[in-house]
This record gives sequence, structure tokens and C-alpha cells, in this order.
Amino acid sequence: MFSSDLIAQASALIADFSANGLKLATAESCTGGLIAGLLTEVPGSSAVVDRGFVTYSNAAKAQMLGIDSHLIKRHGAVSEAVARAMAEGALGHSPVDVAVAVTGVAGPGGGSAEKPVGLVHFAARARDGVLIHREMRFGDIGRANVRLATIHEALILLRQAAEL
Repeated sequence: MFSSDLIAQASALIADFSANGLKLATAESCTGGLIAGLLTEVPGSSAVVDRGFVTYSNAAKAQMLGIDSHLIKRHGAVSEAVARAMAEGALGHSPVDVAVAVTGVAGPGGGSAEKPVGLVHFAARARDGVLIHREMRFGDIGRANVRLATIHEALILLRQAAEL
């Protein structure tokens, strides 16, 4: 299901988190749980992966992560503000050290001039205060490819937020 490159990247992340006694959570919109799915493909991931929040709808973002619905209305679900709030919410609703959040437009439809297909906002938050935001514009490369590129970038952000 996942490429050998992604499995290798996830395996290295799990090993490094485990060696450092760190736990993580994911808050996923456009990937629909694929980041958590990839991480749990790795043997030993139960020592690292605490939980994943699949918050595909705005209601789920509000109910599961505590995001103010006015924030979503003001900035839109695909925004820096919402990605940051998702990471904060995942951290606040779980006993983990690091959380990563993704929200984007995977396509093929749903894009606009200001938020085109392939736009993804990422946030990673560490309990010690590190907060990273990244905006990626992968382009209209196909739904599956946007989601795979998002998974790859999310793993990089988890490592950076944990300062590994």
C-alpha cells in the first residue's frame, strides 16, 4: 500500500521517537488517517503512536479537537490558522509529546483561485513549545499524489518538531 521509501521514513521516525521516549498524535483532514496508518505499519509503533484524529469535516475539527467554529469560518478549513489549531487541539486532547496536523485540498475538485488543488497547510507542535507551520503547493498532481506528498512532509515536520 505504501512505498518502500515511505515505510523506511516512517520506520526511522518510529525508531528515533522510541529511542527518545516520545509519543505522537496526528490530526488529519485531507489525508483521512493515512499518516497514522503509515506509522502503524511499522512494528513497534505502539510505543510511539498514541492516537490519530481524522477530522475530515469542520464539525469533527470542532468536536474532536476543540477548534472554534468561528476560526474555521473566518479563515477556512484549509488555512494556517486552522492547521495550527488542529495541532494544538491534538496536543491538548492527548498525552503526547508531539502532534502533527494537515489540512488541504487534495482534489480533483474543491479548489479555488486562492486555495487551489494541491494546497496543504501543515502544523507540528511539541509540548515543549516548538510550533512549526508549513504551506505547500503541490499542484494538481492527482488526489493520491497530493495525499502521499502530504504524508511525506508530515513525517519531516514530526521529526523537526521533536528536534530529532
